[in-house]
Amino acid sequence: MKTMKPSDEAEVVAAILEANVERRPLEIRGAGSKRAIGRPVEDAGLLNLSGLAGITLYEPDELVLSAGAGTPISKIHSALAEKGQELAFEPMDYGPLFGRKRGAGTIGGALAANLSGPRRIKAGAARDHFLGMKAVSGRGEAFKAGGRVMKNVTGYDLSKGVAGSWGTLVAMTEVTVKVMPRAETEASLVFLGLPDEAASAAMSTALGSPFEISAAAHLPAPSLSGLSLKAGLDVGKALTVLRIEGFAPSVANRVEATRALLEAHGGAELLTEAQSRALWLDIRDVKAFAGGETPVWRISTAPTEGWKVAAAIARETEARVTYDWGGGLIWLNLAESGDAGAALVRGALARHGGHATLIRASEDLRARVPVFQPQPRGLAVIAQRYKASFDPRGILNPGRMYEGM
Repeated sequence: MKTMKPSDEAEVVAAILEANVERRPLEIRGAGSKRAIGRPVEDAGLLNLSGLAGITLYEPDELVLSAGAGTPISKIHSALAEKGQELAFEPMDYGPLFGRKRGAGTIGGALAANLSGPRRIKAGAARDHFLGMKAVSGRGEAFKAGGRVMKNVTGYDLSKGVAGSWGTLVAMTEVTVKVMPRAETEASLVFLGLPDEAASAAMSTALGSPFEISAAAHLPAPSLSGLSLKAGLDVGKALTVLRIEGFAPSVANRVEATRALLEAHGGAELLTEAQSRALWLDIRDVKAFAGGETPVWRISTAPTEGWKVAAAIARETEARVTYDWGGGLIWLNLAESGDAGAALVRGALARHGGHATLIRASEDLRARVPVFQPQPRGLAVIAQRYKASFDPRGILNPGRMYEGM
């Protein structure tokens, strides 16, 4: 495998032009923290973008930050924390799920994968905070899209289209994101022992209230291992967790109002700010399933359907599950099987709606089983045309998302 590690945009252009001449595909990689997600990219050279690192612009008063695509996201978090700011889309870190430490991913990787964490239900996903980029297409053409403010829409939708494309359309060299002030404090209410259906109802009620719940998750008892439970909670019972953020007086008032609203679901324990932050970090990174090798699926569906999807799958096979986004994001850990449970998972979604991505599986399984949700014919045609516009010779991460594309 030929490895190239460019240090600037011109070297990225040269590497991609060379690959076009040689008709040689390139695996686009930053730190490699998400390399085990998606179909294997075979017979490819490596274009390592981790050399394109460093914050190039940060204007806290304007809530905007630009950085090389290979900048470690841990450095982004640190720089923002010094100014009391954060990435509001709360990007998850796949490191723990694959048995690695947190903090290895890059800002470019987070946007390419369109990552988002528990605050997705309030703040949106990565693409909603992606203002602009500099990138190189599969043709070897450098270009710029978007800008530094939300009102500048030149190429803005192009950035949104690249978010979630997993490096199959362009090689990003620099990205610009919107940042937000960090909440002064947070607290979490925890309801113990609720069955999945009752937890779904409680989360829906809370999210439909005026109390600005910023995150809602349900963790059945079998999925509590490895979590940061420092509040003396009964770890033998399921946890339904609601997070409230903001100024301290407002948080205190909304906590009590939410507690009263959900009193029919039993008394709620209150986590302090430190306890809440630790637990939500583990929920964000699916630490309950960390470090194993058995298949893990990421399923997105309507929040009211989440527990039904999980129940349908659990009736057929051994499964552990956690729910985020008020029940609309399901993390599913299955026993090893010939197809990683793909037929069961996608069969359940055919009845209830939604889509699923196989996040953790062996390379052999990822080569045989559709990793990303199969696309309807019309959408697949559009995706093929989009790919052909940016990368007509299939140089960038060919086949990573879908076979033959």
